Amino acid sequence: MRTLEHVSLFENAKFCAICRRTLPEYYEAELCPGCQENQLFGEVKEYIRSSDVTEYQVADHFKISHHLVRKWIAEGRIEYKEQEEKIANLHCSMCGESITFGTLCQKCYREKYHTQTVYATLQEVGEKSKMRFLEKDEKNRNE
Repeated sequence: MRTLEHVSLFENAKFCAICRRTLPEYYEAELCPGCQENQLFGEVKEYIRSSDVTEYQVADHFKISHHLVRKWIAEGRIEYKEQEEKIANLHCSMCGESITFGTLCQKCYREKYHTQTVYATLQEVGEKSKMRFLEKDEKNRNE
């Protein structure tokens, strides 16, 4: 009678070094695409904090697609600080008003989510750089 050795199903599997997701055997990088993007965003965030840059300069500096930078702007992760630097073709998806980040203007956001949250306009805050990283804690925006 033959005995079978216990063989783990994941014995030869590759895993992402950060999130531990399973990666295909042929995948060469140590990080999954999601973790690579998050790591890149961290570098972009620091660059934006230390430099007076536009979305095009960010894309050029990191040799990434302009589409990715615009995706982060649409997600509300980064935005222009100065109102006059609004991005061409970035408009509220409900009313069409020109916006600096995300997909909704302040008015439509409040209406959609029934909230009284009011975001300080960038001119009120008085910041001078062209782009910035958006903090999760809104109190930092008003200090």
